[in-house]
Amino acid sequence: MKINIPESNQERIVIIGGGFGGLMLARKLSYSNYQVVLIDRNNYHQFQPLFYQVAMAGLEPSSIVFPLRKHFQKIPNVYIRVTEVEAIDPVNKRLQTQLGHVNFDHLIIATGANTNFFGNAELEHKAIPMKSMGEALYLRNRILDDYEKALSITDYEQRQGFIDIVVVGGGPTGVEIAGSLAEMRKYILPKDYPEMDCSEIDIYLVQSGDKLLKGMSDEAAAKSYDFLTKLGVKVILNNRVTAFDGEWVTMKDGTKLHAKKVIWAAGITGAILPGLSTEAIGPGNRLIVDRHCRVQGQEHIYAIGDIALMKEDAYPEGHPQVAQVAMQMGKYLAKAFKNKQKGREVQPFAYRDLGSMATVGRNRAVVDLPNWKFQGFFAWLVWLFVHLFQLLGTRNKVMVFINWVWNYITYDQALRLIIRPRIVHPAAEQTTKGPDANA
Repeated sequence: MKINIPESNQERIVIIGGGFGGLMLARKLSYSNYQVVLIDRNNYHQFQPLFYQVAMAGLEPSSIVFPLRKHFQKIPNVYIRVTEVEAIDPVNKRLQTQLGHVNFDHLIIATGANTNFFGNAELEHKAIPMKSMGEALYLRNRILDDYEKALSITDYEQRQGFIDIVVVGGGPTGVEIAGSLAEMRKYILPKDYPEMDCSEIDIYLVQSGDKLLKGMSDEAAAKSYDFLTKLGVKVILNNRVTAFDGEWVTMKDGTKLHAKKVIWAAGITGAILPGLSTEAIGPGNRLIVDRHCRVQGQEHIYAIGDIALMKEDAYPEGHPQVAQVAMQMGKYLAKAFKNKQKGREVQPFAYRDLGSMATVGRNRAVVDLPNWKFQGFFAWLVWLFVHLFQLLGTRNKVMVFINWVWNYITYDQALRLIIRPRIVHPAAEQTTKGPDANA
């Protein structure tokens, strides 16, 4: 079966993934002389840098997602299809999806990355990742639900399992989650659970390396460590989690931590789709591309963002897997396609490092700009401004700003809701529908 997309004399560019790179490419190709088909499993774009604030009940989910169709309203050459891509057929220039197949003249893979559990099936099954809105909401439910249960438990050791949390991975995501948890313990939980001794809550951040925020400056690493320890986070360096049975966390050195929740932020791996040659897959499960974002061995298939492994002199092991790389690749590729139609020369891609940053909570952040490194309150303001500016939609910007101001003034949050999906038993569902439901 073929997906219904209007036929056109325009060349068709199919983009897989509505993340930072894929969405930027589609936006820049709006009103161009190409037919653009954007495919994603969701009908919205997710702002991943703020997932942790949804998980910590600081922001509502709707404020950091943006409907794809809303962005492309009244743009005649862009089509949205919500489905899963199952395989790529490079020879016949065709994609197979759950809705059917779609042909392409040019294919851009912007599937991003999945959580990397490094082959540990037990951790993959029981740890909690943070790569989607659904996972962020699940984490919020687990945290709040476990605190509710802990109130009724009198045994100290059993209670610790419910209230202690282990965060694995000392990159920006792990640091931001740990800092947010520490602030929740300090400002929020004593108000919500006055009968609980919040000093019993232990928050662990485990990093396999000898410093936090690998890839950022030594000053940023040292300051983030200082910020976290002052917030009461127990930072464990030069160690790693090897096992988690749902009750006890086992470390490489044999240490065991009692916690029912392990938040996994320790690494990512490329989200590869079936159909491409294994020779095109490089380290980190990323697709090897040339300086024009073309996948190795392919003429009309490209990759951008986290999934793309492009080597430059300044980045011999590939670019960092951050939003800025994806967005710059999206802009570059849109310009390259337009230049091709005009017969202009296409220059190779060159990444421009705009800096890195991470927040460790209220008034605490670290920022590394190309020629300037700073930490503390001003860095925190810069972090707020940059992330607010990058959000899609005026409503989202306003809602996030209001939430941030409210939380800052009141030291409180109003989104601590445990929302569970309703599960309907098949037999009950049939009874509800009745015998004439399908008539």
